[in-house]
Amino acid sequence: MWSAEVAPKLASEYLSVLGRRWDHVQAVGRLAEGLAAAGTVSPDVVAAAWLHDLGYAEELSTTGLHPLDGATFLMTEGVPAEIVALVAHHTGADYEAVERGLSGRLAELPVPDLDELDVLTLLDLVTAPDGTATDPETRVAEILSRYPTFSPVHRAVARSRDSLLVSARRARERLGLADEWPAGPAESVLKS
Repeated sequence: MWSAEVAPKLASEYLSVLGRRWDHVQAVGRLAEGLAAAGTVSPDVVAAAWLHDLGYAEELSTTGLHPLDGATFLMTEGVPAEIVALVAHHTGADYEAVERGLSGRLAELPVPDLDELDVLTLLDLVTAPDGTATDPETRVAEILSRYPTFSPVHRAVARSRDSLLVSARRARERLGLADEWPAGPAESVLKS
């Protein structure tokens, strides 16, 4: 039987061997937990934060589109549709699905609440690959520099850059987070 407390354990089971990827996932999960403790995000966002990169696990990767692979696995595990939807569509996955010819497969999965998807996108974009805090613009630039221009990831992020940054900005505003969050001093986390 699924419960939100399972998410960090499931993430650890599949991702703890992936070094920096695991560092990133842990940091995203902890940021989500902090926002949930403040009453600003749902348990679904917290679970999705822990599970968003599950599709990078070698034994779960079947298509090369990690949001699709992770979400497909989560469906078989009986994870609620909203969490599956958030994982499936996080951080511009629709753009990468186009690049990989997998839009039809991704469209078969549940569609997430857009406000919650914005929050997951923000969490992903303020967390560097090593788990340190960054800002969305720097994170997008880092992704583009890490993948060669012919990569479907690079092409997708180049095409989705503006919409990713707008999504992160919407979430930041909706949650009342300062532009420096999470890297700024604790007293500057919430906007005045």
